[in-house]
Amino acid sequence: MDPHYLFLLASVLLACISQLLLKKGAMQRYPSLFREYCNPWVIGGYLLLFGSMFLSIQGLRTLDYLNAPVMESLGYVLVPVLSAVFFKEKLTVSRLVGIGCIVLGMVIFYL
Repeated sequence: MDPHYLFLLASVLLACISQLLLKKGAMQRYPSLFREYCNPWVIGGYLLLFGSMFLSIQGLRTLDYLNAPVMESLGYVLVPVLSAVFFKEKLTVSRLVGIGCIVLGMVIFYL
């Protein structure tokens, strides 16, 4: 396996964690607009998003660009699952069907 795939996978994981941090920051109330956007959750989320972008660029340096959308679609699977684990959100039937369709599309693409 080309190590650049690991860069793309790490990029997707960082982006998912970034979204979770941003959501955690958005779920809290702050006394001022400044504190709402300059708190550890939001700053950490944006730093991870920047790191995700950097890893994506590194991963795409030598890989075929057709692989990127498949790797990025993994984020659509991970975010609902991680939200269910950390925020106790429900994985509804429609979400599970959507996740199944995404995974099936990824499998079909690689076959």
